[in-house]
Amino acid sequence: MSKRLKIVLLIVIGILLADQLIKIYIKTHFAMGDEYFISSWFRIHFTENPGMAFGMEFGGFWGKLALSVFRICAAIFGIYYLRQIIIKKYHIGYVAAIAFVFAGAVGNILDSMFYGVFFSDSNNFEIARFLPVEGGYAGFLHGRVVDMFYFPIVEGNFPTWLPIWGGEDYMFFRPIFNLADASISTGVILILLFQKRFFKENQLAENPVESTQPTEQENNSI
Repeated sequence: MSKRLKIVLLIVIGILLADQLIKIYIKTHFAMGDEYFISSWFRIHFTENPGMAFGMEFGGFWGKLALSVFRICAAIFGIYYLRQIIIKKYHIGYVAAIAFVFAGAVGNILDSMFYGVFFSDSNNFEIARFLPVEGGYAGFLHGRVVDMFYFPIVEGNFPTWLPIWGGEDYMFFRPIFNLADASISTGVILILLFQKRFFKENQLAENPVESTQPTEQENNSI
């Protein structure tokens, strides 16, 4: 087993296990909207969303179904792409970044696929139950994604003299997210920060003959 494949398996399995354990614990111990204050700027706040990362939505029955199918297709392509970049020996940091994105995507896919089938509905008064006798709250591919990490680091009001937003409330960071979302963001940030290093080595990996052949000037000097 290659070093790159070991790193991919470690990242994907580790993130998926941690993500699902956290989600299942929150789902079975918190009622909808429950909060646990770790600090003034870091809270565990249970919420669910039927759509994309960070609470964004792609509405309706068919919208949810289309999003779930798209996610599954993207995950299948992710497996193929990871295999290709491992075989071609891309920069190990780039392989790791793609593994983070892939693991996060699969983590949220599992919610959409199975949570509606395996759990009763969460609401403000009742904590969800696992494998309820009456069945789950939704069908296959229609489960809601569990979110819990909330970082209202800075909040206040815009000054009244400010155009458009004057007097309105603001908050950073408003979205509530989960470990899978954070994994996706981590992978994307790594690619953006180190893309020159990653892709320079990737080009050498794809064209090893060209990188080792002497240039015309070097031939003349020989």
